[in-house]
Parts: sequence; structure tokens; C-alpha cells
Amino acid sequence: MSTIVFMAKRSTTDVKTLEAAARRIRGRLVRMSHEAGAPHLGSALSCVDLLVALYWNFLKIDVEKPMALERDRFILSKGHAAAALYATLAERGVIRDELLRTYGQDGSSLPEQMSPGCAPGVEAATGSLGHGLSLGLGMALAARIEGRPSRVAVVLSDGECNEGSVWEAAMLAAAQNVERLVAIVDYNRWQATGRSNDVLALAPLADKWRAFGWDVHEVNGHDISAVSEILRRVPTSTGNPTAVIAETTKGRGVSFMEDDNNWHYRIPNAEEVEAATRELGLA
Repeated sequence: MSTIVFMAKRSTTDVKTLEAAARRIRGRLVRMSHEAGAPHLGSALSCVDLLVALYWNFLKIDVEKPMALERDRFILSKGHAAAALYATLAERGVIRDELLRTYGQDGSSLPEQMSPGCAPGVEAATGSLGHGLSLGLGMALAARIEGRPSRVAVVLSDGECNEGSVWEAAMLAAAQNVERLVAIVDYNRWQATGRSNDVLALAPLADKWRAFGWDVHEVNGHDISAVSEILRRVPTSTGNPTAVIAETTKGRGVSFMEDDNNWHYRIPNAEEVEAATRELGLA
């Protein structure tokens, strides 16, 4: 396989191709959840389009040397959606399909909650929520100190923004003008036990990030082109870090899972896998 580098420039890949990749990733996720008996499927499905925008249109990564020093870094801070990252890495050719099929199985290097280095492209363990932005900020600061051009993207859950550590990192990033850092909030409006805005007063979420000194964009998180266009502006001319509030739907792509928080814990049976596969146009 020849070396492929994903650069931060206008993609030559048309949107229909990217949408097809997103459907395949979602199909993988449904089957992975069923075969591994692993939960958090709804949370994984909601962030797929964000990962496609990042891995096709933003991150500079060599698929043959995905851990090269000069790479861009990606942190999936909502670590319970680890399967979405694994499936994206497989779709992009960073890890083998054979490895992906071992997800959640005894002896596999792909656990339900990721660990550092469990697969190429996995930078950190993020099963304990609230730490990913701090980790990404540290990586961005290290790159600046060492004179590397690396950028860092972090995808957080909206419920994760309950954590004070997120806002400590947000304050420091703005104070230090860490312009090569982008935080994307997967705003699907659900937490494990209820609606995000009922559990804690997150809204107005975009205004909170602005108050902390970030350049903020609100976007339909399932519009891959729109998300990609925002990412192309990073780093911005303002010198500020960038926050993207991505409006998403939990369980996106499978009608009987969409906006149903039962799929935070439910595992699809064989019939549901078949129904989802048909609906995604993969049968």
C-alpha cells in the first residue's frame, strides 16, 4: 500500500464518497456492538460524521507511519465511543479489518475502552471522561515548544462538559493562544441517565465557549462538508483556539436508534443488525 498523507486543504474527495464511508462505518459499528456484546452504540453513531470530516479533510497523518512525530494528533475524549474511532481507522486504512473484527474479544488489543497504543492512531486512554481536552492541550503546547507544525483535534461529548477539568483546559488554551487546538463537542443532548441540559445547565453552550475566549462555530454535525469547511480555517488568524459545537443525533443513521437513549446501553440482536444494515444501504 502506498503512503497517503491527509493534508489540511480542500479535499478532492466528493461528499457522496464521504457519506458512503460514513454509512460503512456505521454498519461496522452496529455489527461490532452485536458481535462483541458491547454497549454505547448510540454514542458511537452520533460522532461518525465528525470523524470522517477529521480523518478525510483535516488530520495530517501518514497511514503507513501513523505515529510519526510530525503527525497531527486526535483525541477521542468521549472514550466510551472507542468503537467509532477503531472503525474509522479501519475504513481509512490505518488498521486492518482483521484486527477490527477482534474488537472487544478476549485477548484483543482493541478493548471497549481504549488504552494508549492499543492500535495505531490511538493517542490516549479516555474512558474516564473530562481529561481529553487537557491531554490535547498538552500535546499542542509541546508541539509549539518543539517547533512542530502539528495540530490537535479533540472530540468531546456534551455530557463531558459537566467536568470542571474541561473548563480549566479551556481557560488555559485561550490564555496561551493555542491556535492549533480545536475542540469539537458532539452535542447529541443525551447523557447516560437523561437529557444533557436537564442534568446540568449546558445551554447556551456556544456562548460559554465564547466567554472562555475561543473562536466558536455552531454546525450540523452530520453535514460533513460544513464541518470540514470549519476545520479548514484552523489555525485561525485570531490566534485563538477553535470550538465547534456540532449538533448531532444519538444513534444517527439507524431510524429505530435515533434519539433513543436506551441505545446508550442496549446491544442489537441479529434481527436488528440486519434491519440496520438494510437501512444503511449495505445489505
